[in-house]
Amino acid sequence: MGTFSVTHWIILLVIVVLLFGSGRISSVMADVAKGIKSFKKGMADDDDEQPKSKDNGTTIEHQASPKSETQTTKAG
Repeated sequence: MGTFSVTHWIILLVIVVLLFGSGRISSVMADVAKGIKSFKKGMADDDDEQPKSKDNGTTIEHQASPKSETQTTKAG
């Protein structure tokens, strides 16, 4: 059993073309190319979003308001 020779690959290619037809193979290859392009675009979008999410963190700056000093008197 070993590796396939060139003639095996040619016979296999002819059988595939006969079964599916050349039009179907070209449309499948176009769909594969679109999928790869979409995958690369999605990966690039993920890389762009990561730095934004780090800078997108919110910080709350709080200054203490002056306490109003009220004196309570004890009745008694």
